[in-house]
Amino acid sequence: MRQTMSFPRTPVGHLVHALCALPEHAFDEIERIRELLLTNPVDPESLGPFLCWDEQHYTRNLIEKSPLFELLAICWEVGQVSSIHNHRDQYCWMAVPVGRLMVQNYRVISKDIANQRCRLEPTDLIEMNEQQPCAVDPAEPVHSVLNPREWAERAVSLHVYSRPFDSCEVYSIEQGTWREINLSYTTVKGTPVVK
Repeated sequence: MRQTMSFPRTPVGHLVHALCALPEHAFDEIERIRELLLTNPVDPESLGPFLCWDEQHYTRNLIEKSPLFELLAICWEVGQVSSIHNHRDQYCWMAVPVGRLMVQNYRVISKDIANQRCRLEPTDLIEMNEQQPCAVDPAEPVHSVLNPREWAERAVSLHVYSRPFDSCEVYSIEQGTWREINLSYTTVKGTPVVK
């Protein structure tokens, strides 16, 4: 049986300060930031100004952005799921200060760039919770995140991206297609984005 250690919760500002203090090469090392998220679980109360909920779609709420990283709080209503997507060859770490989430990883079997066709197969399925942050494997970065309906609770995930990016590829396993989409924020530092 795996023993889990419990760490005191810290304000989100503490995590931002710790991320800003890291040298550039730290954002190219999977374990360093995963360990930072594990040993500095964020107090959900400190996230209040950054949380925004939508019944139709999960929300992307920017907390901090620099040339080296961006930190987002993503709010998940019960049953919400992301598209299958990648992160533009960037590193990504995720922690869940509220609730829990599942990450379904995929392997790209084939990808036809000219015709935007692809074949994927599911690989591992990982639960994220307060004691178990995770990192997206840069060798196989395609995944989706879901808040299973049967868990019947909202969730909030914190995402650290190693370099900010404003588009990604999304995949349809059913149709065997992929396409590029632009990404946007729901809020920036607590202020709703006007669309």
